[in-house]
Amino acid sequence: MSTAATTTYSPSPAKKQQTIFKDLDWVRSDGRGFQQCRPAFLRTGATSAASGSAYAEFGNTKVIVSVFGPRESKKAMMYSDIGRLNCNISYTTFSTSIRVQGSDNKEFSAMLHKALEGAIILESFPKTTVDVFALVLESGGSDLPVIISCASLALADAGIMMYDIVSSVSVTCIGKNLIIDPTSEEEDHRDGSFLISCMPSRNEVTQLTLTGEWTTAKVHEAMELCIDACSKLGDIMRSCLKETASTLQ
Repeated sequence: MSTAATTTYSPSPAKKQQTIFKDLDWVRSDGRGFQQCRPAFLRTGATSAASGSAYAEFGNTKVIVSVFGPRESKKAMMYSDIGRLNCNISYTTFSTSIRVQGSDNKEFSAMLHKALEGAIILESFPKTTVDVFALVLESGGSDLPVIISCASLALADAGIMMYDIVSSVSVTCIGKNLIIDPTSEEEDHRDGSFLISCMPSRNEVTQLTLTGEWTTAKVHEAMELCIDACSKLGDIMRSCLKETASTLQ
């Protein structure tokens, strides 16, 4: 088991605002600037029963991911000589008092699959299956990006061959402001959202999701913010994996 020091991966320093959402100037409830990410705590080897696992804590968002396999898959043998990836996301009953359990699980599970599949070398485990199970212990906002990043760490911990790790960051648009790594409260007031998952070393996007109305300029700004933050988060993830490797030597 290894831990990475609690740290942040903010793309750039930001000025503090004052007041609330409806005003022109407001401050985030946790005191962060609009372009400042939450502190990130990452740990691999969180579950001994799995082939690989990871735990991630970004502010109030807490996620644990377990990976099982590769193991024999009858479905994969029927139609393909490459491996099969299964992803499932679930929420604990105490993760939040607002979310209806199961409301977004299928959609989120499909998005997790899409974000990870392009980074995994499926040919390296033909006719077998890798199962990824993500459990949200506490929902504090930006759940899916945290799940994707944590799942990538868990896959690496399981020794699954990948082209690169996958880091993910989201941005919420509230009025004219772009808010990176939003909390649940900020997501509830959003006018639009932008989520990106990428392989930072290869500078390749594995998934991009856009909702709401965006100008071209805002899309470019959100893209730059997320790519920069994904790169810095990727460095933190690699440090976590290096610590794990060093403890095994």
